[in-house]
Amino acid sequence: MIAASPARLLGLTIAASLTTPVAHAAFIDDSTATLSATNIYFNRDFREGDGQNKREEWGQGFILDLRSGYTEGTVGFGLDAQGLLGLRLDSGRGRTGTDLLPIHDDGRAADEFSRLGLTAKVRVSATELRYGSHVPDLPVVKASTSRLLPQVFEGGLLTSSELEGLTFTGGRLDKVIDRASTDDEDLVLNSKNRRFAAGIRADHLDLAGVDYKFAPGFTARYYFADLDDIYRQHFLGLLSSHKLGAGTLSSDLRLIYSRDSGASKAGKVDNRALGGMVSYGFSGHKFGLGFQDMSGDTGFAYIDGSDPFLINFVQINDFANADQRSWQARYDYNFAAFGVPGLSFMTRYITSDDARVAGSNERGGEWERDIELKYVVQSGPLKDLYVRLRNASFRSDFARDADENRLIVGYSLPIW
Repeated sequence: MIAASPARLLGLTIAASLTTPVAHAAFIDDSTATLSATNIYFNRDFREGDGQNKREEWGQGFILDLRSGYTEGTVGFGLDAQGLLGLRLDSGRGRTGTDLLPIHDDGRAADEFSRLGLTAKVRVSATELRYGSHVPDLPVVKASTSRLLPQVFEGGLLTSSELEGLTFTGGRLDKVIDRASTDDEDLVLNSKNRRFAAGIRADHLDLAGVDYKFAPGFTARYYFADLDDIYRQHFLGLLSSHKLGAGTLSSDLRLIYSRDSGASKAGKVDNRALGGMVSYGFSGHKFGLGFQDMSGDTGFAYIDGSDPFLINFVQINDFANADQRSWQARYDYNFAAFGVPGLSFMTRYITSDDARVAGSNERGGEWERDIELKYVVQSGPLKDLYVRLRNASFRSDFARDADENRLIVGYSLPIW
């Protein structure tokens, strides 16, 4: 799969880069190339219910990321390319579904899968237009990057930072390539726990938003998105971080308001997601408390395969059913304070109640406990290689219980 990009823009990019020696030098000399390797073992055991009782696979992913510089002049042109390759190391019929690897029609995982993404770019002053492949990290669309290869969206995005402290982002995304796929497909509404009908497709997602650093330690955020004929979404956020005593007090407050739009192909969408996390860190320790509340007639709406931008979206669950309230307690420790730089630990516990069970008058609760241990090599030939061990337990009154382990080894090598 090669990501779509306008022929005219690509032509201008190549022509501009070769017009003069100076332009060519900037295009080439400012370029970068990085090869990233990610090895993941994934095991999820379901503790009850019918159907597949385990998902267990092991794979290796490679990403070659090539980024050009810009041609000289008032208008600069560039071209980025990303080659992605996933390899099966272990799988088996009856153990698939981890989203590490594609699944063939016979139920077996693919031996390998690959894709190529191209992105043409134009820069004027502090404004950049990119058309092609994107891995967005925005409140209204956040690509999932937790498997061998990232979820990739296609379309155009404009970013502008002409005003000090303010960044504008806008654009349209019209296709998506999921983590374990090589095919570009329509955007689909997530239907977890039957919150909405399955398979509801949209032609495109329009979005616009601003991030504004209006005072030292404070950033306000507003984003708008419209998933064509399905839902319209408004996001308001406030980030803060300040020294307090011997440590740092930080907060992350979010409000997301979603309603059905256009032809309302998914039926009624009516959700207000309020969430906040307050944390205090000192001397290697960091303590956090979070709260998330779903109000309205439906659960939270987001694009299938993506990560919902919610405070209590964690390793397995999102705690985003209609009327669901959830609380989080989190603890992080950086062992550099103990004389072991590169080693870190995290654990969190989320519990919830009052979730409305789709298709019934019942309500229920859920909880999840996550633990993560990570080490990053600090020096030598393997500097920056990291190892992550992630463990989670999830229990629910209305969804399948699960225990999960992930072992992740990753390394990025700058080529030039």
